Amino acid sequence: MSDSDIVYIDDCFYVEEKYGLWMSTLKDGEKLVTSLSKQLCIDHTRFFLKGRQEGWDTEQSRVVNDGKVGGKL
Repeated sequence: MSDSDIVYIDDCFYVEEKYGLWMSTLKDGEKLVTSLSKQLCIDHTRFFLKGRQEGWDTEQSRVVNDGKVGGKL
């Protein structure tokens, strides 16, 4: 995607489709959210950025499931 093709949403980020998924990226190139549809990607990115703006950060969040299987199989 060339710079002339980019349409910024809320003058802050853009979304693009890759590999059948939609991904959002900030103006500075930071990758943010991956979603199944364009509208979900926009909505989830706005939610994420609102949380970041209001002070939500990685120090106060946690991973609910890390995907590891405990015990003996």
